[in-house]
Amino acid sequence: MRQPLVAGNWKMHGLRAENATLVRGLIDQLRSEMRAEALICPPFPYLLEVSRLLKDSDIALGAQSVCAEALGAFTGEVSAAMLKDVGCRYVLVGHSERRQIYGESDALVARKFMAVQSQKLVPVLCVGETLEEREGERTHAVVSRQIDAVLAVAGVGAIGHAVIAYEPVWAIGTGRNASPEQAQEVHAMIRAKVAALDATIGGSVRILYGGSVKASNARDLFAMPDIDGGLVGGASLKADEFAQICAAAG
Repeated sequence: MRQPLVAGNWKMHGLRAENATLVRGLIDQLRSEMRAEALICPPFPYLLEVSRLLKDSDIALGAQSVCAEALGAFTGEVSAAMLKDVGCRYVLVGHSERRQIYGESDALVARKFMAVQSQKLVPVLCVGETLEEREGERTHAVVSRQIDAVLAVAGVGAIGHAVIAYEPVWAIGTGRNASPEQAQEVHAMIRAKVAALDATIGGSVRILYGGSVKASNARDLFAMPDIDGGLVGGASLKADEFAQICAAAG
């Protein structure tokens, strides 16, 4: 049985007072009996403070990115060891905004994946296609290429200690989302791809859907057999809506 996971990516939002209010609301509303695991990913400057606010709660802490290097003269970067030191358990790697805006290549994403796992943290590997790639019927090829880059350096065994998030770029922050059936098709392809290399890992790896997930569409998305939760953007900044999404997953 795969435990559902709902990850909230705050992106570049939040100030200290707002964060404290949001976290208190989440702790109040995310009841311990919920079957889904909840994860929040604040901006770097607030990780330590949010970690302290989450103390004794069941909500996991994650980071939005990481440096591929372990340490050294890399101004402005944050290492996996630093993230572990402030209480992170998960790290997003390969988010579409990192790929599209900052030019992170498949090879760099794979190195970041390895850096995260070197500290025994869990990478959330984000994959997905642009609108042009979907309209060109290249969705499967693009997603497969992104996963293959990680498999080439980490091997299928590493996927057993990771989470995959399918996030069609055309559905992120646009108000559009893939239909449950469209999302399920890609999720099933991802699971089959991993299962072809290792059936046990293919069956157990959690695959999240990300792309304008809201309380209003979460239940239908999460009802699909290969969708194990969501990577949530804007809706994760509202405690009540994020709690409703977690309830839908659980």
